[in-house]
Amino acid sequence: MARDPVTAAERGETTIADRVVAKIAAQAAREALVRVPRGGHKPHATVVVHRDVAHVSVTLELDYPSDIGRQCGAVRSRVTERVTTLAGMEVPEVAVQVERLHSPHAGHEARGRLR
Repeated sequence: MARDPVTAAERGETTIADRVVAKIAAQAAREALVRVPRGGHKPHATVVVHRDVAHVSVTLELDYPSDIGRQCGAVRSRVTERVTTLAGMEVPEVAVQVERLHSPHAGHEARGRLR
């Protein structure tokens, strides 16, 4: 006995928790960075989801000297692509905050400015 197909409205909808989207975003940020900074701190993401739109904020640490702008751009692109692909959400913005820079020239005993 054949059944009539169920329309999308009758099936309901799947809701993806903010914390799941945050984990996707953090993993995507790690993938975008060439290597984990010497400090070993992994990127952290916070997400606010409203319907199918995710507003993402990523906090990370980078090695210095490096092309900070290029790395932040790569993180934005990768996070947008992965959240859109895996969670099916629109990502209008990804805010990237660089919390700390790690320099191979600055040890615990180094003081003053680096040139």
